[in-house]
Amino acid sequence: MDKTPMTAKGAEKLRLELTELKSVARPRVIQAIADAREHGDLKENAEYHAAREQQSFIEGRIQEIEGKLSNAQIIDPTKLNTQGKVVFGATVDLIDLESDKEVTYQIVGEDEAEIRDGKISVSSPIARALIGKEVDDVAEVQAPGGIREYEITAIRYE
Repeated sequence: MDKTPMTAKGAEKLRLELTELKSVARPRVIQAIADAREHGDLKENAEYHAAREQQSFIEGRIQEIEGKLSNAQIIDPTKLNTQGKVVFGATVDLIDLESDKEVTYQIVGEDEAEIRDGKISVSSPIARALIGKEVDDVAEVQAPGGIREYEITAIRYE
């Protein structure tokens, strides 16, 4: 399987969630199942079935996170020799040349992308247009409403 790029912060966030699931959520649901079993008939025990369903969700999420971490290629943008170019993990300040609106995006892995936080997936059209560009370059992005142009005003590697 191919390695999936991920920032060090994204990997740490997944590790924290995994620790929480294994050390808090899993024991809590196991206890809930044990408590529900004490109530008798399991066929008509809603608490038992709800706890089992939650256990299934938690175990599935644990497997999903472990899989993502095992296939992750963790990239720390502060340690890359970027020569001033936009690369994975870079935070880029842009000006939309049509609206003069300033935006800031960090290029992250697909699992880390959250547009509300200014994090865009490396496979998104805007990230693909930015990769390899430098400050003062103009990136053309194919958007649903047509081509949009963004000028790069700053690049940071945090």
